[in-house]
Amino acid sequence: MLYFVARRLVSALSVVLATLIATFALFFVAPTDPAGAICGERQCTQQRYNEIRQNLHLDRPKVQQFAEYTAGIFTGRDFTTSGVTQHCAAPCLGFSFKNDRPVTEMIKTRFPVTVSLVLGYAVLVLTIGVFVGSMAAKRRGTLGDRALMTSTLVVSSVPYYIVALMVALYLTVLYPILPRGEWTPISENPAKWAAGLLTPWLVLGIYNCTAYARYSRGSMVETLSEDFIRTARAKGLSDRVVTYKHALRSGLIPVVTIFGLDVAGSLGGAIFTERIFDLPGLGVLVLDSLNSYDLPVIMGTVLVASVIIVVMNLLVDIGYSLIDPRVRLS
Repeated sequence: MLYFVARRLVSALSVVLATLIATFALFFVAPTDPAGAICGERQCTQQRYNEIRQNLHLDRPKVQQFAEYTAGIFTGRDFTTSGVTQHCAAPCLGFSFKNDRPVTEMIKTRFPVTVSLVLGYAVLVLTIGVFVGSMAAKRRGTLGDRALMTSTLVVSSVPYYIVALMVALYLTVLYPILPRGEWTPISENPAKWAAGLLTPWLVLGIYNCTAYARYSRGSMVETLSEDFIRTARAKGLSDRVVTYKHALRSGLIPVVTIFGLDVAGSLGGAIFTERIFDLPGLGVLVLDSLNSYDLPVIMGTVLVASVIIVVMNLLVDIGYSLIDPRVRLS
């Protein structure tokens, strides 16, 4: 097991390093002008432009810039803006001259919002999606199976942002049945934290659980036809034990893959949900940074998102080995 995890960890670190190099090259080596984008076009003086180039160390060789950026992730860096030197503690992902703050601090303030949103979403898609898919697989070919699968297709055929906008408009504004999205740290008021995220949880979770229901049903239908399931039934085990103890464990393997990548992508920024329900998460931070050409913030969020995806892939591989021990031998 330790050897299995070690191999996956080495592979994960190589992916993170490749992402770091590619991201740095995209923003600072490609034929772009980060200093000009940060300074702006209308009120950008030559003195301000040169100051930004010096502060970002863009006047230094590219290899030295990359070495300093990488070293800052582990040891921190110092940035000078308007004659004032500020220290960016490790892990330093750069400095936002538009907000006069280290990128790491900006991400730290937004990250709990996105994590809270994805946490409730993950619980809903797993519980509702897997349960509905398992129920449909047990009743394969029946009217109930067709009704469940048809309803999931109808819901998923509508673009998510339209569903979210309709819920936000009709169920929180015109007819306030559900609470409006609002962010309150859980340390301040847990009840208000949950109430402010209830509507985004329901919209994001119920919409996406339709896909998990189809995944679970397809996997369970295939698993229920396996030889070990027929053997379990022949031994006299109850239908409930065969379905939820034996078949579900094997049927969850493909669902775990989709779930891990889905959660990782959502942690990178649930853009539509955060914008529609006014949640100050990573998705909103990325959109605002794109609008203001705040390249250090964009680069920092890209690196964080890539690390999250790599870590979730590693956890999925470990989850594989726990669900199905045969994976450890591959």
